[in-house]
Order: sequence, then structure tokens, then C-alpha cells
Amino acid sequence: MNKKIEKILYLPNPRGFCAGVERAINIVELSLEKYGPPIYVRHEIVHNPWVVNDLEEKGVIFVDELDDIPDGQRVIFSAHGVSSEVKKEASIKKMDFTDATCPLVLKVHFEAKRHFDNGFHIFLIGHKGHPEVDGTMGQIPKNSITLLENENDINSLDKDKYDKVALITQTTLSVDDTAKLIKLLKKKFPDIIEPPREDICYATTNRQMAVKSIANKCDAIYVIGGENSSNSIRLVEVAKKSGCRNNFLVSDINSVDWKEMEKFKSIGLTASASAPEILINEFLKIINKKFKVEIRKNTIANENITFKLPKELRE
Repeated sequence: MNKKIEKILYLPNPRGFCAGVERAINIVELSLEKYGPPIYVRHEIVHNPWVVNDLEEKGVIFVDELDDIPDGQRVIFSAHGVSSEVKKEASIKKMDFTDATCPLVLKVHFEAKRHFDNGFHIFLIGHKGHPEVDGTMGQIPKNSITLLENENDINSLDKDKYDKVALITQTTLSVDDTAKLIKLLKKKFPDIIEPPREDICYATTNRQMAVKSIANKCDAIYVIGGENSSNSIRLVEVAKKSGCRNNFLVSDINSVDWKEMEKFKSIGLTASASAPEILINEFLKIINKKFKVEIRKNTIANENITFKLPKELRE
């Protein structure tokens, strides 16, 4: 194809892997080196098909539950976190396990347990069925925590039913949508205890801000990320709400409709916190072959956060 069509491609930063995802993947790869395959991982280590396929080729077996793992095998818990019951089950089964839960998710777990110990009922803003939400709700008794997904859930709460209440949130939500829900919840419960620091993680916030910075300049935005990834889906939603009419979630570069792209003069490209930079590079390689492209970069935040690996993998 001749490079007849000139395009402006906005490439915002930060994008791609966050510190929690890098740590989780490192835990799996170092476990492969130390213990050899197979290594079992309960649920996808992170929600990205490229990462999952790459690790499977190296000898990782992803399972839904501990019952799917043969006796005596090691297991790694995903970055999304697990309930207390899952850890207890692993101990009963005498399974050696490594917890790859993101430290920022663990912070929310600690908040939930602290509030419960202090006699509070906890409201969790999040998405039903997401592994992170299941793990957080599984830290304390079921009757002490209520999941809130939308305004209707908040409006239907009986204020007189609760005495002391506290708030926590999933780490990968839309910053703006969550702020609206928190405002509504505080109107109903003025004395609600909020997190000392926002539960939505720095990486989620930064990537959403980066998309906002380019949305009204773009005819289309392509978000590289998994279809089951909360932070990826939120980026697409943020792009739309921030003024970009055409937005695409790309879980496989081969699924991109390059013909359709011809009608877009300016496009944006980003990757969610669970998507590797290699996929951005693959996208750029193809688009540069097909079109004459001018790349415009902008950085809205610099990230230099790292998280320690578990002790047994640092030795």
C-alpha cells in the first residue's frame, strides 16, 4: 500500500504496564526459573491475553480454582488478590503458594479488615464478579460489606439500617464516575469514613488523565488491552466521555481494521496498565507501513514506583 494518507498519531504517557503488573509477571517468571514448570496460577495473573499466552508457552498453567491443581504443586495467586478463604484452603491442602496480589490492592484489603475490626459496615464501590472485588469482599464476613455498582445501589440503601459506615473502592475504576458515586454516598452518609488516600491506583488515574489529554484532538482512539480487563474498559469509556467519538479496545493487533482507519485523520494510541509495550510497538510498526504518520508524544506524569518481590524470590 502506498503511503498516501498522512496521519497524526498521539502517543500519551504513561501507558502500559504498572508496577503491580510488572511485579506479578516477574513473580511468575522467577518462579519458573527457581522451581521449574509447571507453575500453577489461580486465575489470569493479569487480564491480558498476550501476557497469558506468553506465560502458557513457558510452562504456566492457569486454573479457576485450587481443586484444579494436583496435590503437591505450587500455586501463585493473581495480581487481583484472593479472599481469606482461598488462602485458608491452600493451607489445608498443604500447597506452597506465592501471593502476587498488587500491594495497592492489599492496601484496600487492610482497610476493609481495619474498618471491620473497628465496628464499621463497609461500602465497596466496584464491579460485581471482578476478581479484585471478590478478593476484597472475601477479607471479612459477608454481612459486614455491601457492594455498590451504581447510583441505584446507593439510592436504595436504607440509611437507618447502618450505624458507623466506611468506604473503600476497587483500584481500577473510572476516576470521574467513582467521584460522582462517592459524592452521592457522602450526601446520604455525611459521616462516612473515606480512605486516607484514594483507593483508585496511581496507574489507573494517570492513564485516564493521559487519555483525557488527547481525546478532543482525536478522530479515534485505540486502547490496547484485554477485553476482560477493568482498567482497559475504563480507558475506552474515558476516551468517549472526554470527546472522542470513535474508540476501540484492541486485545489482538490482528483484529485492527486498518481499512476503517483510513477515514481518521488524527488517532490516539495507548495501552492499559496490564498491556505490554511490545503491543504498542507492534501497532506502530504496522501503521507506519500503511500510512505516513506524524507521532506526537506528551507526558502528563512520570512514574518511578516499584514494588518488592516476595522474599523467597529475592534470595
